[in-house]
Amino acid sequence: MKKGLTKWFTGMMIGTLLLTTAGCGGGSAPAANSVSEGAGTAKIGVVAYLSGGGAAYGQSQKEGLDLAKDEINALGKVKIELVYEDSRGNNTEAINAVNKLINKDNVVALIGPTLSGEMFASGPIANQSEVPIMGTSTTAEGITDIGEFVFRNALPESSAVPQAVKMAVEKYNLKKVAIMYSSNNDWAVSGYKTMAQALKDNGVEVLATETFADKDTDFSAQLTKISSLKPDAVMVSSLYQEAALVLKKAREIGITVPFVGTNGFNSPELIKIAGQAADGAIVASPWYPGKESEKITKFVTDYKAKYNKVPDQFAAQSYDALYIYASALEKAGSSTDRAKLRDSLATIKDFQGVTGKFAFDEKRNPLMDATVLIVKDGQFTELK
Repeated sequence: MKKGLTKWFTGMMIGTLLLTTAGCGGGSAPAANSVSEGAGTAKIGVVAYLSGGGAAYGQSQKEGLDLAKDEINALGKVKIELVYEDSRGNNTEAINAVNKLINKDNVVALIGPTLSGEMFASGPIANQSEVPIMGTSTTAEGITDIGEFVFRNALPESSAVPQAVKMAVEKYNLKKVAIMYSSNNDWAVSGYKTMAQALKDNGVEVLATETFADKDTDFSAQLTKISSLKPDAVMVSSLYQEAALVLKKAREIGITVPFVGTNGFNSPELIKIAGQAADGAIVASPWYPGKESEKITKFVTDYKAKYNKVPDQFAAQSYDALYIYASALEKAGSSTDRAKLRDSLATIKDFQGVTGKFAFDEKRNPLMDATVLIVKDGQFTELK
């Protein structure tokens, strides 16, 4: 029943969008696997959160992609052109962007969108059009269930969060905790459910579960209640802007225990906004620039030379994503055949990126390890 309704809704949405495009002078959509872009250049569309409250995520992604594109094109094996669209962190904008990139710009593949909610909204359009789409930061459960053309190199919360929770429980002997999460954000809700299950699996009692919404700025009521319960730690599932304000308010009212976060914590903006209040924040990430690796050292050096800052997880995963596409394009032997590119992507294994050794599993999710990090003296460092 659920699958039938999903197919009906997806078909109705796609049909409406394509009719709208035609009515606006965009013309009819090209055949799904026939893209009229030639000269050996693979045109890849990027949907990213480039303006608004979470723009730091999208900006990092763009920087990682641009650096990778320049390097790939210089190697000469394949040539890539990137076409950017700003989703503004909005599901409707993401839908419009994906529709435009597929039917007007005739891209062979897509990267993004930034948020899991955006992927749930726009991924079905790419899948129905049989255009490969790869999320580099979409970590919610069920992303690749959208369809056979949906991939991600972002480590799912179901893999990363349990590692962070387990490490925190062992390190700090956690017995009782509180949870906070953004209840109007699909990704944050998914992260909360994963956290709750991980706590249960580790025998940790949840004293309270408090909710808020994206763009909230006052967390006094939730944190005052949590403070009265005296938890050993607080778990938070939200994007960096809300998480940073939660940390600041918590420290202001005297909550000094560790905070364990989902993937939203993986941004330098968390530390920039929260300041010293971010110290003690814990998160699992596939990216850690402190690892000993020539590939990582070169990437960090080149990134700093170009952007005058250290790359974060979102830059690193986007950088790797474009190299994964380049490898698949080379194997496919075509810069325009969407079906061949999709099949080539599915066979990627033993790929060595800056985030580590990588392969897609049978459901097009990443097989890779995570490192548990803690903020100490304003820097992410490995929690040991």
